[in-house]
Order: sequence, then structure tokens, then C-alpha cells
Amino acid sequence: MLPVVQLRLRGIDMARQLMQKCKKCGAYLLTRECKECDGVPQAAAPMKWSPEDKHAHIRRKIEGVEEDGWAETLPTLTSSEEE
Repeated sequence: MLPVVQLRLRGIDMARQLMQKCKKCGAYLLTRECKECDGVPQAAAPMKWSPEDKHAHIRRKIEGVEEDGWAETLPTLTSSEEE
């Protein structure tokens, strides 16, 4: 499991990216739990990426990308014939 980066703002746990969108009801929010339906939010937009990413080596180390067996933990795609 990947570590979750949290921010605290005025006593509220915030996600790494502030704008979140609830997976259940689609409401936009700033907290880690939807107050309308108790759903789990996800980032509303992908994080910005740059080819000159100065912190990529740190992120790879945190996520364990450089460890043996990391590739086996990735989800596999199913073909459309199996569905």
C-alpha cells in the first residue's frame, strides 16, 4: 500500500491534491470523505507532470518501484474477449 500524503488546514485532514471528486455522487470537495454520501473521493485532476521532475527519484523510492517484484503488484489488463 502506498503512503498517503495528508495536509492539515484549519484542523481538517486534506488530501495531497486539494480538489477532490467523490466516486459515488460526483460532488467536488476538499476533504478526504464526502459529507453528502460518505463516499471515497479521488483527485479531480491528474497531478502536474514535468520531464524535469526533480523529485521523481524520491517518489520511486517511496512507492518501491526499484524493489524486486514491484512489477508483479501491478494490475493486469483483461482482454475484451474475457468480458
